[in-house]
Amino acid sequence: MCYFEQTRWNCGYWKWGNFRQQCNKEYRTGETCGLKLVYDTSYQPGQCKICDQITKKDRRVRKMCEDIQRWQREGNRRATIEKTQQDITDINVQISDLWRSHQEKQRSIA
Repeated sequence: MCYFEQTRWNCGYWKWGNFRQQCNKEYRTGETCGLKLVYDTSYQPGQCKICDQITKKDRRVRKMCEDIQRWQREGNRRATIEKTQQDITDINVQISDLWRSHQEKQRSIA
């Protein structure tokens, strides 16, 4: 039950910070007992890194969709459209993985 700093963002994502205080269970200097308790929480405005990555990937997917619509109007770009659609699928998988890890961290014990 050693004490650590914690950082929390508006979206609910959090991470452990620096070691702050040793508990009574651990007698060795510089060692921790393995149980973490929050010493102090600092709230950060804005989005966490994962939310930033998701936002960037969403913008990229939107741009690709607009490109596909433009290419369909222009015609004669079938291979480019197919490749871009595959890229969109791949990016959507990455986005869902990021969301899953973000939600797991939100649900875990802080």
